Amino acid sequence: MANQSLSVVGPLREYMLRVGVREPDVLSKLRAETYAMEWAIMQIAPEQGAFMAQMVRAMGATRILEVGTFTGYSSLVMALALPSNGQLITCDVSKEWTDIARRYWDQAGQDKKIDLRLGPGVESLDALVKSEPSSFDLMFIDADKTSYDAYYELGLKLVRAGGLILIDNVLWGGAVADPLDQAPDTVALRALNEKILNDTRVEVSMIPVGDGITLAWKK
Repeated sequence: MANQSLSVVGPLREYMLRVGVREPDVLSKLRAETYAMEWAIMQIAPEQGAFMAQMVRAMGATRILEVGTFTGYSSLVMALALPSNGQLITCDVSKEWTDIARRYWDQAGQDKKIDLRLGPGVESLDALVKSEPSSFDLMFIDADKTSYDAYYELGLKLVRAGGLILIDNVLWGGAVADPLDQAPDTVALRALNEKILNDTRVEVSMIPVGDGITLAWKK
């Protein structure tokens, strides 16, 4: 029996996507449009989206908070998993990117579930802390890496006890394990990973899906 994760690349990944991911056409089209863009690397992988949607369903989540919308794939995949009365608040600074997201949310009939807040992430979350503390079932963080710690701390104020914070890019292409890499984004992610490991406010699991996701369950 293997004692480490399998590297899923090439034909094996294509097989996994074919038999292990049900991706609606609207998500497939959004992914294809985004992949043609300069910043396509910021798009989450379809298997990651499917995993996140399953987490929404398994938790019975009705309220989701997201930091980092980009072109809206993660917002849409989670919104599709929400019940009809569910709500997702997503925060971003780019009107250009989120205009693409709005177009696909509308095509999928999910626009009424999704509330976009344009502006700096910390400011948007601060406002929610004042008005809606401990009211979210799930939070997804996928934005500027040097602000991850601030988003995580605010997330702990916004997610209910028993809620879940999902943090993207925690493996950072392997850079977090390279002590010679002292780039600001790498240093920030490495520090947050260590912090969460020792944070008694949460239970933690890091899984190698996409670029690595940390699941922090709030006690």
